[in-house]
Amino acid sequence: MATVEMYSTMTCPSCIRAKRLLASKGVEISEIDVSFGREAMMARADGRGTVPQIFINDIGIGGFDDLAALDRQGELDPMLGIIPSK
Repeated sequence: MATVEMYSTMTCPSCIRAKRLLASKGVEISEIDVSFGREAMMARADGRGTVPQIFINDIGIGGFDDLAALDRQGELDPMLGIIPSK
């Protein structure tokens, strides 16, 4: 299974949606609250300051819209190491 890290805040609706989508796939998330400072996140996310910022195996994929797009395109499961059942 992949390592998933997500920079977020407690009240962010997109963060909540991202957590739900990942939880529905059985993925554990290492969540980093940026309520009191976003500098580390922005340095890692090429200057992006919005949340969530999601990293799968240290690859920045962006926010919830990007995560959902990967899921719709069938690319998220392979990134997460999910093997399709037969």
